[in-house]
Amino acid sequence: MKFCSACGHAVTLRIPENDDRERHVCDGCDAIHYHNPKVIVGCLPLWADKVLLCKRAIEPRYGFWTLPAGFMENAETTLEGACRETWEEARAKVERPTLYTIFDLPDINQVYMFYRGDLIGPEFGSGPESLEVALFDEAEIPWDHLAFPVVTETLHHYFEDRRSGVYPVHSRELRRDAWKRMKRSH
Repeated sequence: MKFCSACGHAVTLRIPENDDRERHVCDGCDAIHYHNPKVIVGCLPLWADKVLLCKRAIEPRYGFWTLPAGFMENAETTLEGACRETWEEARAKVERPTLYTIFDLPDINQVYMFYRGDLIGPEFGSGPESLEVALFDEAEIPWDHLAFPVVTETLHHYFEDRRSGVYPVHSRELRRDAWKRMKRSH
């Protein structure tokens, strides 16, 4: 950030009074500009014994498979955002969605939240951010072509929980070094 969005003056990176970390502070009006983590919301859409995945038509990770998810918008709840993203990316709707996984990614200032829900019907299709959308059973999951560690971990939790019939909310902090270990182990 170089200029204040309130008055247009230059900003300086410094620790404001009564704060404990550097912020962009306006040299003209003293406005403090906070940069907070991005929230990514999505769904784990289910149909019978299968999971709906989308093949990404955008970067990052173009051509890799993912759960339908994206950045939360202002004026929506996490659930509304997850359902919106599921419609936008997979042209699918879920019913009975429940919070399922939460991941803190402090190295890249993101928080991921996935809801587990049943597809209303087997109707789905590619939205503008998806090359392809398909249902996969556990043996068919393209494990080596999943886009993000949070997707891999959410799918592992789901298939393990499905065997026990118990679906708790899973929460975990993931750091870059953990991502590398996860990629090597799968």
